[in-house]
Amino acid sequence: MAVNACLKYDCINGDIVDRRSYCQFTQVLLRGDPYVGRKVRPNSNVFVSSSFRAIKARVDSGTGNPFRSRLPDMVKNLTTVHHLRHQPSLSPRLSKLKAVTLGEPLASDDDLILPSHDFSQNAHVPSFEKYLAMYKRSIEDPASFWSDTASEFYWKKKWGEQVYSENLDIRKGNINIEWFKGGITNICYNCLDKNIESGNGDKIALHWEGNEPGVDDSLTYNQLLDKVSQLANYLKENGVRKGDSVIVYLPMLMELPITMLACARIGAVHSVVFAGFSADSLVQRIMDCKPKIVITCNAIKRGKKIINLKDIVDSALSESSQNGVSVGLCLTYANELAMKKEATKWQKERDAWWQDVIPEYSTKCDVEWVDAEDPLFLLYTSGSTGKPKGVVHTTGGYMVYTATTFKYAFDYKPSDVYWCTADCGWITGHSYVSYGPLLNGATVVLYEGVPNYPDFGRCWDIVDKYKVSIFYTAPTLVRSLMREGDEANISILCFIKMQCVTRYSRKSLRVLGSVGEPINPSAWRWFYNVVGDSRCPISDTWWQTETGGFMITPLPGAWPQIPGSATFPFFGVQPVIVDEKGKEIEGEGNGYLCVKNSWPGAFRTLYKDHERYETTYFSAFPGFYFSGDGCSRDKDGYHWLTGRVDDVINVSGHRIGTAEVESALVSHPQCAEAAVVGVDHEVKGQSIYAFVTPVEGVSYSEDLRKSLILSVRTHIGAFAAPDKIHWAPGLPKTRSGKIMRRILRKIASRQLDEVGDTSTLADPHVVDQLIKLADS
Repeated sequence: MAVNACLKYDCINGDIVDRRSYCQFTQVLLRGDPYVGRKVRPNSNVFVSSSFRAIKARVDSGTGNPFRSRLPDMVKNLTTVHHLRHQPSLSPRLSKLKAVTLGEPLASDDDLILPSHDFSQNAHVPSFEKYLAMYKRSIEDPASFWSDTASEFYWKKKWGEQVYSENLDIRKGNINIEWFKGGITNICYNCLDKNIESGNGDKIALHWEGNEPGVDDSLTYNQLLDKVSQLANYLKENGVRKGDSVIVYLPMLMELPITMLACARIGAVHSVVFAGFSADSLVQRIMDCKPKIVITCNAIKRGKKIINLKDIVDSALSESSQNGVSVGLCLTYANELAMKKEATKWQKERDAWWQDVIPEYSTKCDVEWVDAEDPLFLLYTSGSTGKPKGVVHTTGGYMVYTATTFKYAFDYKPSDVYWCTADCGWITGHSYVSYGPLLNGATVVLYEGVPNYPDFGRCWDIVDKYKVSIFYTAPTLVRSLMREGDEANISILCFIKMQCVTRYSRKSLRVLGSVGEPINPSAWRWFYNVVGDSRCPISDTWWQTETGGFMITPLPGAWPQIPGSATFPFFGVQPVIVDEKGKEIEGEGNGYLCVKNSWPGAFRTLYKDHERYETTYFSAFPGFYFSGDGCSRDKDGYHWLTGRVDDVINVSGHRIGTAEVESALVSHPQCAEAAVVGVDHEVKGQSIYAFVTPVEGVSYSEDLRKSLILSVRTHIGAFAAPDKIHWAPGLPKTRSGKIMRRILRKIASRQLDEVGDTSTLADPHVVDQLIKLADS
């Protein structure tokens, strides 16, 4: 075990002991110093602060220590820090944890993983002390910190003296966040042209892996710029101008990031819609942002399943037109591996094949320079009212923040090959498939298919094929790989699924990452031990569509990790935990996770609905941004996300509003009322559990259940379909008519002894009826 990987805290005296200093002391202590109990072992956290002081005194005096010649180096790096508000310390809880060093297997979900000396030595942030120094500056002088960071990018014109302005307190006026206002730049230029001018034009920008094994392609930065410019010129010729919206309904083809970059190059605002949403969902977005053009493909093949995207778009455009919003152009990529062109329905006056028109345009396209606060993209996320929220991200702050978080959270190096399994239809695909990596000049892997096709080894086959060194995925995928079967077959299933991973080398992997939802400790341990061979740190990131980039995340090599914890805040981020009254909880505690003060990547508003922006995110706890998530902070300052506390369910990393699902259910002619809650799911994190009351005279039946689920799939998409329909003769309501979802959650989770007092309900007996029907 490499003792030089230690990082310890002296909680009594408030000192942070440098990793190397501590390891040298540990070597001294292990060789017989009587002040240390016998339980102390290399890289253990069983370390008593008072013993440290006593040993230090003995070291200084030269008694009882065979390593006196090394004493100056042992003590010179002791520093006292007070600027991290909730300073990590060696609490009794942490001191009881077992510890291993990166490179050793993790035996327990409660073990501590210490960074290895070799990893830390080469990391961007090599120690906790370095992190604290950078974090302190980012909090105490954010203007200077982010101004210096932003200066690493290309600006046609630099911002003024005021780097940022903000008001997060609704009591003081309208909520307002601005960063680098007056600065003129272009994110596409920084992603492509700047990298080419730096000599990386022939470096691979994108590797694309098709649904079928053996189908692949790649583009260098030079080639990517050519294709982006051709599409940008086409958009301009067809009337798309700065500030215009473009709806993008594409699967994970290279044409998806190409389209995003082309829009950014000419100052257009792209709105990517996940190519799994239904026609109704697409209509909502078209009606809201009124795009000049819709870009799609004829079909996509996911595994063995073919999805006709063009039919969905046709239906959405027809309905939008009937409701007063007509889109005159639909650019369609012919994905002939999924569907031949001749099999695609076509409207000659409106539709155009990508391959027929785009290659005819010039590969040179002038950049549209935009202000840092000009909108970059619009991305719709689920809301508790049923209507999706159009999150608006602007250019400058988002550019700086996504690039910086990518660099540090993954310890990115120019030699890395990076693969994020997310779809660009979600924020992860924007920030950490497209913009963040390309701004750093990275080589990015895109995958069209699903992770278990043709078998569960596909991910690791791709890792080996492209020598992926950074792998970023969702806990859902990890849990699906590690999930055990029924008890009789548990050992053979575990062995088979282990082999799906271990039959591949994966030696190229260097850093792992988790996104979308909290990862449970057992899945974290499996990810670390099996996928990463116990040698890859895991960046378990917490952030949201609204935040633009990572907010709480480990920095590989900087400090110990504990399975399931997102650890500490990123530079410039001040997370606070508040109680129900909005009072900030100091030190250890749990409550509602908020953020104090702004950061460059923060969203600026909701599209055409600033009032909803203020009400949803800033009114619950004035002075703070309210994330909607619960969080606990332990005695050591580590943050543990506990999931949503509002009416949003997190299914496989997809945030789905309960009101959206309820609306889809009650649209069914035989559904009188519905209430939806989220319950824990071993693979998906949460699943959708729906309580449904049929209209009078309609009986419960399997056909009705299937029909209700189909209604949700039609209105929203397959990913939002309820896992369980619970028949309900009535719903638990207060006398004012409010549905008591707390009770429904307890019934859904079978925590029947925790249902609590039902005397205030209009009809308390309905709870007993629901419990009786729980397993019907």
